Amino acid sequence: MPLNIPDNLPAIELLKAENIFVMNDSCANMQDIRPLRILILNLMPVKIDTETDLIRLLSNTPLQVEINFLRIKEHISKNTPIEHLEAFYYTFEEIRNQKYDGMIITGAPVEQMPFEEVSYWEPICEIFDWAQQNVTSTLYICWAAQAGLYHFYDVPKHPLDNKLFGIFEHTLRDNTLPIFRGFDDAFFVPHSRHTEVRREDVAKVKELTILSESEEAGLYMAMARDGREFFISGHSEYAPYTLDTEYKRDLSKGLPIQVPANYYQDNDPDKTPVVRWRAHANLLFHNWLNYYVYQRTPYNIDEIK
Repeated sequence: MPLNIPDNLPAIELLKAENIFVMNDSCANMQDIRPLRILILNLMPVKIDTETDLIRLLSNTPLQVEINFLRIKEHISKNTPIEHLEAFYYTFEEIRNQKYDGMIITGAPVEQMPFEEVSYWEPICEIFDWAQQNVTSTLYICWAAQAGLYHFYDVPKHPLDNKLFGIFEHTLRDNTLPIFRGFDDAFFVPHSRHTEVRREDVAKVKELTILSESEEAGLYMAMARDGREFFISGHSEYAPYTLDTEYKRDLSKGLPIQVPANYYQDNDPDKTPVVRWRAHANLLFHNWLNYYVYQRTPYNIDEIK
């Protein structure tokens, strides 16, 4: 089934070029079906790229999905035109009385700051609390995962000596869980971060279950409330050239940056990236939508609690 996304969203034409079936609001409203309602709180600076990355993955399902985008009203984005935000994004005040089957909260370029010093810390904590009562299942990605673990369970983050940057191998703690259905024993995930959440801190919290780890990248995924929340440290949603763009951007600014590990052919930045994570990424989002959203959310969306 197609995705139902706002008319004229820039991602539409990009995804149609990839043969992804996208249905805009006008067409979807003519169908007599209740789509899954997914809310995306997009904290990434270049929002249009993140929109496209996430929509690409959410399209890989037979379910019809209606996507709404959310922004922090108190935060002014420097990299996305205000006209785009006003046209395609809701503020929390506009959706706080609604229910959603699923929610995705992205990373943000604030990981080296203490949580309480982030300008929108209080508003985002309010959204975290709201999601627990108004969303069937929520994915917290990268910084959002660190922030959610800290807010709900007092799990700290720790600075890394060097930026964790590249594609790393991961393993599963329990391959019988539906979130991992179809996964290989080892799979790859992109990471790009300066901080980490340590497994020993998460293991102390009885409400949290560690699901996946990496010898090089550390804790990858933890779960709370039997799948009502997933906390994911990596960026499975990244497009093939995202790390390449980050690497060349930092080089041009004279920042200390290493070649992303296990990314380019022969680890040579003059060669093209080797995409090792796409199959895992599609399975992850497909399984989440199917087993933790669609199969658990009530048909009457107002019954979510």
